[in-house]
Amino acid sequence: MPAIVLLTDFGGQDHYVGVVKGVILGIAPQAQMIDLSHDLPPYEWAAAQFLLTQATPYFPPGTIYVVIVDPGVGGTRRPIALQTPTGTYVAPDNGVLQPLFPQVQAVVELNNPTYWRTPQPSQTFHGRDIFAPVAAHLSRGIPLGEIGAPLDPQTLVTGQLVRPIATPTGWRGHIQYIDRFGNLISTIPASQVPLNPLPHVQWRDITIPWGTHYGAVPVGELVALVGSHGYVEIACHQGHAARRLGAKIGDEVLLIC
Repeated sequence: MPAIVLLTDFGGQDHYVGVVKGVILGIAPQAQMIDLSHDLPPYEWAAAQFLLTQATPYFPPGTIYVVIVDPGVGGTRRPIALQTPTGTYVAPDNGVLQPLFPQVQAVVELNNPTYWRTPQPSQTFHGRDIFAPVAAHLSRGIPLGEIGAPLDPQTLVTGQLVRPIATPTGWRGHIQYIDRFGNLISTIPASQVPLNPLPHVQWRDITIPWGTHYGAVPVGELVALVGSHGYVEIACHQGHAARRLGAKIGDEVLLIC
């Protein structure tokens, strides 16, 4: 039975995550569930994309991923499941799965109520009534083609991905994720960082020196580096760069080479 990986913006304060797990266990009592994260900023599909692309290389092929960042729940957006060589992904069709589109082998709309929790799902909690039960049935071996009607991958919704842009002095990127430590993870990949001379990062009117690790600067100082994720990030040694800089997802960052 493949593992079911859960990624949501539900947080830990409310009952939503527990209910999703309860629905899965009611259908697949042997299910192995893994919490990738439930602390995404609400509605931030770009943050969900980042975590998903960072995690999938470390799970076995065939893993089932349930991605619930769904500000359009109950509206016109479609609930979908798509299959790639890395696994099966159950999510709203709102662009959150866009990085996977080049790998799509099959995709269906989740419109077969046989595999919902109820034929009359809540219009505010598809995670409980559609996504969770579908994932549970898939984990028990129900074929993707039985879950819903096939879709043309060309009709899937794409998000507004902001890619890094070359400038006369380096690269302009944006913050795609802020982790628990306040590190600002940009969209600029390590492949764009020159080794000689070393670059620096410009954040508004603040020049941030380059380092190879967090401790390359004194405690409390800012440093720019390539993180374990393979992107340029801004950190504060034993501090919180996001709070110190007043930064948020989507803000611009410059790599000066």
